[in-house]
Amino acid sequence: MEKRLYRSQKDRMIWGVCGGLAHYFNIDPVVVRLIFVLTTIFWGFGLIVYIILAIVVPLESSTTSQPRETIVENVQEMKETAQNLGMGIQANLSHDEGSNAREHLITVVGIVIVLIGVLILLASVFSWFHWWSWAFAGPIILIAVGLLILFARRK
Repeated sequence: MEKRLYRSQKDRMIWGVCGGLAHYFNIDPVVVRLIFVLTTIFWGFGLIVYIILAIVVPLESSTTSQPRETIVENVQEMKETAQNLGMGIQANLSHDEGSNAREHLITVVGIVIVLIGVLILLASVFSWFHWWSWAFAGPIILIAVGLLILFARRK
């Protein structure tokens, strides 16, 4: 039986692309996810490749036999996932002030903003992005906004 590439249904964070690639190449999914993140940050094409793979690679349970059917099925699943994510975010934001889900979401957003700011600051200092010069203003603003979000949450 030939080995086929599928998007994972069990090991997925968004659309199962990294889990499917990890299973296909028999490696840890975290490694594949890191590769996508790094190629997105440093070269800009990781996210584009991920989306293309999410569209063209069939899901594990897919019964489609034609590429066109696979693409239609995948786009429909992507639409449903995006809608569910949007409804989840809306539900989290509409909770009462004391809600744990809302506090968790705010914490995660704050941490992500701080990490992006630190990464851009380090990239500026070490000239990782020689084609992009935000100098210190952009990263410092991102770090400050992230810290404000984190500390405002604690009050």
